[in-house]
Amino acid sequence: MAEVDFSEFQRLDIRIGRVISAERIEGAAKLLRLMVDFGEFKKQSVAGLGHIYQPSDFIGKEFAFVVNLKPKKIRGVTSECMLLAAVVNENDVVPLVPQREVPAGCKVF
Repeated sequence: MAEVDFSEFQRLDIRIGRVISAERIEGAAKLLRLMVDFGEFKKQSVAGLGHIYQPSDFIGKEFAFVVNLKPKKIRGVTSECMLLAAVVNENDVVPLVPQREVPAGCKVF
C-alpha cells in the first residue's frame, strides 16, 4: 500500500450529506441517482449500489461523501460527489454513516 502525505489527504473535501431524493437510473440496474444536501449547497451523486439497495434506503439519511471530485458523466448523468462505503465484496457494500445525526455539510477529518 502506497503512503501519502497528510497534505494529500487534506486536499479531499469529505462531508456528511443528507440524501433528499433517490431514484434508479433508467436502463442501468446498478445505478442510483442521489440528490444530496450539504447545507450550503446540493450535489448529485451516481452510486453503483442499485443491485444491493432500494432508493428508499437512502432518502432522509446521512452519509459520508467526497464533494470536491471533478464531475463525471455516468450513463448520461453527471455525478458531482462520491458516496463513501466499505466494500466487503461486490454484493456486500456498506455506505459510511455518522454515529449520530450531525448538521448537513459537517466536514470529516
